Amino acid sequence: MSAPANRALVVEVEQAQPMALSAQFRCAPGEMLALVGPSGAGKTSMLRIMAGLMRPAQGRVQVGEQVWCDTAGGVFVPPQKRHVGLVFQNYALMPHLSALDNVALALLHLPREQRRARARHWLDHVRLTSGQQARRPAHLSGGEQQRVAVARALAREPALLLLDEPFSAVDQMSRHGLYALLAELRRELDIPIVLVTHDLNEARLLCDQLVVIDAGRVLQQGAPASIHRAPRNARVADLVGIQNRFHGVWLGPDDTSGDAGWGLLRWTDGTPAGAGGDSCPTVLRVRDKGRLEPGQAVSWVIHGEGIHLLDAPSQAPGDFCATVAELRHLGEITLVTLLLEQAPGALLRLTLSGPQPAPLAPGQRTCVRLDLALVHVMPVRNAG
Repeated sequence: MSAPANRALVVEVEQAQPMALSAQFRCAPGEMLALVGPSGAGKTSMLRIMAGLMRPAQGRVQVGEQVWCDTAGGVFVPPQKRHVGLVFQNYALMPHLSALDNVALALLHLPREQRRARARHWLDHVRLTSGQQARRPAHLSGGEQQRVAVARALAREPALLLLDEPFSAVDQMSRHGLYALLAELRRELDIPIVLVTHDLNEARLLCDQLVVIDAGRVLQQGAPASIHRAPRNARVADLVGIQNRFHGVWLGPDDTSGDAGWGLLRWTDGTPAGAGGDSCPTVLRVRDKGRLEPGQAVSWVIHGEGIHLLDAPSQAPGDFCATVAELRHLGEITLVTLLLEQAPGALLRLTLSGPQPAPLAPGQRTCVRLDLALVHVMPVRNAG
């Protein structure tokens, strides 16, 4: 039984019950897409719909020319006929069978010797020795069990690979080995791969696309770097872990310069409650996309690559004096939290890597430059 042509995955889901879901996204062959969001956001429900384990009230799931679900047309292909490889968080291995027999169990449509030969091929492929292949799951490490689960998912040559929190139950060292394995397999597999994860660093490290889900609704899809530079709204910024998010008031286009496409943003973090506009002199000249009204409350973010420590004080636009509030050394990187003098109470966080020109210490005064061209401004939506 051969798998259908490996083409793009297209998912469209709309339902109110039993759980509200509203999603449209696609994943190209050879791409890995991560579904990210808080617990209860609907990530696993979306995975179950793709696998055929859950039927949406309204929706369509298609891989290439193969329509697996189309509620409008009355089409619903059962999971065993979908050519889906599914890797679970808890491995879901048969405890009484060897690793080899666990993988062969996914190949019951083949004669026994072909089953074992193909199972052996994929276990070799995920770098398990013949001795490990003969062991039962209880005698394998968590990382080795997950390699068996990956081999089993790939043994039927799926048209779509679904990974449901696949690395959360293994230790950090095994996890990095599995990351390397997955990166290698991606180069060989020309199929869409969908990863459900709560680990944002994992999603950024492994995936080409993020689909940000909250309360069953897709808020944004895009490359990790593009979402981090320009989240659609403050909720997306929170969900993808953007640390440097602040508040402000949009003042309107910058008419004092001959350059079009720039506007003025008053930074209000640290402004005393009830204070007027003149009490907060921090005004930033940032990119203006022409979508905001003067006087509108906004939130704004700046990507880490737009924050730079300075060797000496400067009065250039975007330069600020600051005090080091906290330092955390994490091996090859250092996490720094700065308290800005021009915006009391506003904490700026940056990550330093490699050798630094001068060591920092808590309480030390320093200077920092914000690349104002990388400031991304978002409107604040009033509740109700």
